[in-house]
Amino acid sequence: MVMHESSEDYLEMMLMLKEQKGYIRSVDIAEGLGVTKPSVSYAVKRLRESGYIVMLEDRCLELTEKGLAIAEATYERHKVIAWFLMGLGVSEETAHKDACKMEHDLSEETFKAMLHHSGHLGGDHHHDGCIHPEHGSAEEHHD
Repeated sequence: MVMHESSEDYLEMMLMLKEQKGYIRSVDIAEGLGVTKPSVSYAVKRLRESGYIVMLEDRCLELTEKGLAIAEATYERHKVIAWFLMGLGVSEETAHKDACKMEHDLSEETFKAMLHHSGHLGGDHHHDGCIHPEHGSAEEHHD
């Protein structure tokens, strides 16, 4: 499975939900991404078939090792980009919206330069409040 932007968005949201609530439910994914439950069902099926997530007996979802790796990388990029933009004076809301768009397309070279320029290469650049319901619909990013 080629990892599409929308799949990264789903995995990232699953990681955020796991960190926030301790579990991952489809209904919470739909709410967090602003998509329909059928859209989540379709994405969950694709992600399960590709080995990025598993469904537990209680119908909650769990990221596999390879799903977690993608989710963590995407979430980390989001946080760093948002933090960097806020450091430039961009409002928190706009920084998170822009980070959602940039996290998928930013080259590794540019990302590392942002980290280096900010002085946070390997440092603590985490920012609370990265759950962003205004994230936009993953349906906008057709696979």
